[in-house]
This record gives sequence, structure tokens and C-alpha cells, in this order.
Amino acid sequence: MGQMSKRILIVDDEENARFGLSKLLGQEGYEVHGVANGYEALDFLRRREVNLVISDINMPEMNGLAFLRELNRHYPGTHVIMITAFGGVESYLEAMNLGAFEYIHKPVKLDELKSVMRKIFENGSLSIS
Repeated sequence: MGQMSKRILIVDDEENARFGLSKLLGQEGYEVHGVANGYEALDFLRRREVNLVISDINMPEMNGLAFLRELNRHYPGTHVIMITAFGGVESYLEAMNLGAFEYIHKPVKLDELKSVMRKIFENGSLSIS
């Protein structure tokens, strides 16, 4: 399966962060969609399936951990990478307990993100039905 068929959803209330990541991953050949918060993300996921969700933790309205809980309830098995500028041990542990695949600190380094994505996409369990 080529990268073109890999659909990624970026959830971040900071437009610059969303745009920057979308641009970088788009250049890597992924189909990238960006939304501003957990509610928009859940709405998007009702209409389209994605291979990977990259979500910020600190967001107004519904934070990343609350979003992760909803995601698990409605879309179990979705691969998630959490990103945060303010990483504490508690939020890290909670994110991992909620099934996040990885937890990356901002500013996101493309190399680090790509290596985590490679791990996710090479485990063979990813397919869009």
C-alpha cells in the first residue's frame, strides 16, 4: 500500500502547527486533513476513516486526552500520536494508558515523527477497509 492511501488527521488548535505539519506530511506523500479541536475531529471521523491521528494535548474545549477517550470509545484501534509543548509525566502516562502509540514534544521534529510513523505503518496492521 503506497503512502498516497495513508490518510492522516491532525488535531491542533494552533493553526500554524496544523499548517506546518500538514505541509510537511503532504510533501511526504500523505493525504493530510487538519481540524482545530476534538469535536471537529470526531465529526470528521464520522465521515472518513483515517490511518493515523496526530493530536495536540493542550487544546481548549476538549483537550487531547478527553479526545483520546472518545476516540477509543467510538473508533477503537485507531493509531494515535500525541504531541505536546508541556509534557508532564502524568499526561504522558495517561496518554499511553489511553492507547496512544507515542508521545512527542513540540516543536515536532520531522525525523522523530517520521520514525514513529514508520513503526506504526510497518507493523502491517494498518488498512483502510
